Amino acid sequence: MAKRFSGNSDELAQVDAYVKLMRCADTVQGILARNAEANGLTLSQLGVLEILLHLGPQNQKDLAGKILRSGANMTTIIDNLEKRDFVRRSRDEADRRTIRVELTATGESLISAIFPLHMNNIYRMMGALNKEELETLANLTRKLGLAARPRMSV
Repeated sequence: MAKRFSGNSDELAQVDAYVKLMRCADTVQGILARNAEANGLTLSQLGVLEILLHLGPQNQKDLAGKILRSGANMTTIIDNLEKRDFVRRSRDEADRRTIRVELTATGESLISAIFPLHMNNIYRMMGALNKEELETLANLTRKLGLAARPRMSV
């Protein structure tokens, strides 16, 4: 039988806030993922295409950091985008160890068409909050993310 977490009032408030944060993030991510999938992409693939559209060619390592994926996972994401002719890889002329990734014309056409729809979904969901609430949310999630880093445990 399920049992609620038992702790002091501060711990209960922390767990309650954590559960709500995770449920919210899962809901938002799920909606965005379904919309990406409707266009034949994963959310990570859409993220890579969006970065390349707005920032231009990137090295593979930087892309992984920007979308919070491991190097191995990024290789798979890029492999799948490359198979569909959405991106191409090339060696950086200045440093042959560096792999640069850039959009192809096909990839640019796709992301240019679907990115506005993706953003409209974000605007719709985040529009539930007013400007002050958005600023508070941004500040609180940044504070939480920064505080969590040095305290990570295995």
